[in-house]
Amino acid sequence: MQVINVEAQERNNFGKSSNKQLRKNGRIPAVIYSKDGVKHCSVTHADVKHLVYTPDFKLVEISVGSGAAKCTLKDIQFHPVTDAIEHMDFLELIDGHPVKVEVPVKFKGVSPGVLAGGKLMQSLRKVKIKCIPSAIVDQLYVDISNLELGAAVRIRDIEFPEGVEVMSEGATPVATVEVPRALKSAAAKEGPAAGGEAPAAE
Repeated sequence: MQVINVEAQERNNFGKSSNKQLRKNGRIPAVIYSKDGVKHCSVTHADVKHLVYTPDFKLVEISVGSGAAKCTLKDIQFHPVTDAIEHMDFLELIDGHPVKVEVPVKFKGVSPGVLAGGKLMQSLRKVKIKCIPSAIVDQLYVDISNLELGAAVRIRDIEFPEGVEVMSEGATPVATVEVPRALKSAAAKEGPAAGGEAPAAE
């Protein structure tokens, strides 16, 4: 599990004008939700860019004053026009207390449908799970070695480690093997030529 280290600055002013001044000075207003309440701080873009602009799941160790907290990124707000980071919320991890996080889904194996000319289309890249901090994983895997043309793998097919509870609907598709137009056309042409009328259903 990769952990990003961030040196934050404590802040005591929380109004809009104060936050605006922070952003003008190149800092991002942030809060840490912890067992002791809410801690207000600020971070720099350089501090958090490897946490935000990545498909990977990472934890963050935030140092504020004389203390430090290992956290997950709870929420992030972007400017509607510039996409600059406006505000960040972090959640401190507490041993033994369950936390909800979203982790990426990776594939393992080779799909027979892809080998036959299909295209693997991933419709879900992250899954929400619930577990205690010691059971957090940075990625989950789903086996596609039996995935044929036109078939799908779903959340219920993902390999969830012990102690990890899935928070998403099991029937939700994660990926499908799309049948290319050329294969559909070939199948349509072969139909009539393969023996006239289709056999009656039993």
